Amino acid sequence: MAFPVRDHNRKAWDRQVDSGNEWTVPASPEAIAAARRGEWRVVLTPTRPVPHDWFGELDGARVLCLASGGGQQGPVLAAAGASVVVLDNSPRQLGQDRLVAERDRLDLATVEGDMRDLSAFGDRSFDLVFHPCANLFIPDIRPVWREAFRVLRLGGRLLTGFVNPLQYIFDWERSERGELIVRHAIPYSDLTSLEGAERQRWIDAGQPLEFGHTLEDQIAGQLVAGFVLTGFYEDVDPKHVLSRYIASFIATLAVRPDGA
Repeated sequence: MAFPVRDHNRKAWDRQVDSGNEWTVPASPEAIAAARRGEWRVVLTPTRPVPHDWFGELDGARVLCLASGGGQQGPVLAAAGASVVVLDNSPRQLGQDRLVAERDRLDLATVEGDMRDLSAFGDRSFDLVFHPCANLFIPDIRPVWREAFRVLRLGGRLLTGFVNPLQYIFDWERSERGELIVRHAIPYSDLTSLEGAERQRWIDAGQPLEFGHTLEDQIAGQLVAGFVLTGFYEDVDPKHVLSRYIASFIATLAVRPDGA
């Protein structure tokens, strides 16, 4: 029987909310008020703000924040004028979005679900899909690109952040100590790349399971789904030793062509 990755990661991210993980802390009332004045920033990757021109016209836009719970990006985009739906696998993360939406009276709805299955939404339902670094928590990402393409209108935009797979080739315990020792092949999986006892310790600790996907799946996967890439930048995780040498995160802007 296959390991229940989605169920494990749902519970793991619920616990991350309880422990105060930085990606679970809701936007402040001050940040929402600033967004209503047109002063806002959101991230797809750890530190670098997404350029405003990647979004197009937000006022009245239908936005799906995909695997983007935590009360951060979705509420800010709603305060900037968008009509937002946040889909996430973690009920506690979605609760953070509802908290901000109710507190600040935002046009925002939440849906619990799998980022690979957007059957809750009809074809061409959204103007923009905002998908920050989250596909590292699923073993297969090509369905994400196909579903995002389907739910976007013609000319709609997909904004995505993901991990440079180089981050996964190193022994993670030694990376935590500031050492870069090559150990793993890409694609990487916590379930198959770690040895038995080490893998079990990670599972028993209740940490989210991660998967390091190839750049072919990340970038060519979007192209195969039908998108045209029109924007690209890199970012660093200042806490990771690899960032001394290379950017370990990537963001892309993709468009569903008008004739697709």
